[in-house]
This record gives sequence, structure tokens and C-alpha cells, in this order.
Amino acid sequence: MKSNTVVRSLALAAALALSVPLFAKPVAKALAVSHPVKFGKVDVKAGDYRAMIDDNHVTLLNGKKVVAESAGRWEDRSQKSPYTVIVSNEDGRVLELRFEGKTQVFVLSE
Repeated sequence: MKSNTVVRSLALAAALALSVPLFAKPVAKALAVSHPVKFGKVDVKAGDYRAMIDDNHVTLLNGKKVVAESAGRWEDRSQKSPYTVIVSNEDGRVLELRFEGKTQVFVLSE
């Protein structure tokens, strides 16, 4: 009886470990900034950048140099984005990052 309970507990633990990834792979995408924007607390000039998103944190890179960082979260949308784009408001503050062919967008919290 006792060994049967141990086997069940181990099977449950293994199933949970497989269903929840411990280390999610960071997302890295190229971003073209067509006009100056405010990314988090930093003003970013137009140019070509790379966004590295790790869970709820995004880092904007120019080559290997960190240009800006911000917190955020992933949200689902009903449609896939037709292209990779930065969505900003009328003041130039970045609101979200959309990626071509994906229904999830990364919404900045700052």
C-alpha cells in the first residue's frame, strides 16, 4: 500500500514537471523603429533594434548595447498580426510590441 502511494506521488510530480516549463526560452525579434519613441523611461531614436523578451521583461538592444528596458506582460489577441510593429500613442510612448504571425502581443507596463 505504501509503495503504491509513493509511485502515484512520483507520477503526479513528473506529470506536473513536464506540463510547466521551468525555463521559458527568451524571445528575440528584430524591430525597426521608424520614428523617435519613448520606450519605458528612455527616449529611443529611429533605427534598427533587437527586442529580447524574457518572461515579463523586455530589453531593447542596438547591437550588443542595451538601449532601453521595461517591464510588461504577454496578452492574447483574436487575430494574428500581419507584421512586426511597435504600437505607440500620440506622445510616442510605446504601448505594445506586435510580432508577425503571432496572436500574442507584449504590452509594456511603463
